[in-house]
Amino acid sequence: MSQHIQSKLPTVGTTIFTLMSSLAVEHNAINLGQGFPDFMMSDELIALVNRAMQKGNNQYVHMNGLPLLRERIAEKIQSLYNASLDPEKEITITPGGTYAIYTALTTILQPGDEAIVFEPAYDSYIPTIEMNGAIPVLIPLQFPDYSIDWELVKEKISSKTKVVLINSPHNPTGSVLSKNDIEQLQNIVRDTNIFILSDEVYEHLIFDDLPHHSMLLYPDLLERSFVCFSFGKVYNCTGWKIGYCIAPAALMAEFRKIHQFNCFSCNSPVQFALAEFLQQKDAYLQLGDTMQKKRDLLQKLMQQTKFMPLVSHGSYFQLYDYSKITNESEKDFAIRLTKEFGVATIPTSVFYKTETDNKVLRFCFAKKEATLEAAVERLIKL
Repeated sequence: MSQHIQSKLPTVGTTIFTLMSSLAVEHNAINLGQGFPDFMMSDELIALVNRAMQKGNNQYVHMNGLPLLRERIAEKIQSLYNASLDPEKEITITPGGTYAIYTALTTILQPGDEAIVFEPAYDSYIPTIEMNGAIPVLIPLQFPDYSIDWELVKEKISSKTKVVLINSPHNPTGSVLSKNDIEQLQNIVRDTNIFILSDEVYEHLIFDDLPHHSMLLYPDLLERSFVCFSFGKVYNCTGWKIGYCIAPAALMAEFRKIHQFNCFSCNSPVQFALAEFLQQKDAYLQLGDTMQKKRDLLQKLMQQTKFMPLVSHGSYFQLYDYSKITNESEKDFAIRLTKEFGVATIPTSVFYKTETDNKVLRFCFAKKEATLEAAVERLIKL
């Protein structure tokens, strides 16, 4: 008799990212689907990791992260956001941003709690909420600019609301929070016990001279927030899986109770390297300009196609409307585009739990110029 497991995620199968990447390999397609750069990261940062390994920094560091790295992060936060953090009590190094999000939500949520989620949403949010026995309360962002309908948010807030999930710059849409969004959020959570989970992994990938409205800028929001970041998105090394979470000391103490049993210690030589490399501010301050040039190049090249761009002010991604090309569903068209034209994308519909099909695909522009040019050469044939 075979054993049977009652699934905690009975409706979840293989992710679309795995499917599209497999199809891309099978059909020798250019992969503009999954969000990772195809160009080399910093040689200097690689050398710093090698040096750390050669110096013997290969054993466990502190559970909460290398103290020097946490101190350097605190210095960066003070410089960028004028927020004074205690690196000992308010910063924890994690194996990637998604892990930080998972651990923060697991810290916050109890069975039956409600979590406000804006759709389309990064694909880990809803499964994490459900695994904790909580209930995702889904609010659609307003198409086509993917702005937040704050009146609808107010309607959805209840006595069971435990957390609001914020993501800016936003994956998959590239939208960013405005000052008005911040003011609306402040008004909604004031005098409540509602927490904020702020996914800011693309903090430096913001374009068009717009500011990044981090929770770290607003003391009244920070006091109820878990703010999650990713070094992989900052230094083009997504495979390193190193990030961090920031929260007030009392909240972080609870976060660490869970963290200690899932990841006792993160990659040590990488932490030593990052602590040194963080002193070079230009490496992250110039990132937005560099990536904006790639977004602008993709937009210019795509003018030769029938795809229509939607506004992207940040992240690795831009959404494109294909309604002038076909009436196929997003998933069907994305699959056909990969098989027949050799370009892999991600259907935006997979970022919704509520059935949605706006005839929009997500393109990743964090690629070499030659990659983007080659992809568009294929898309022109549509």
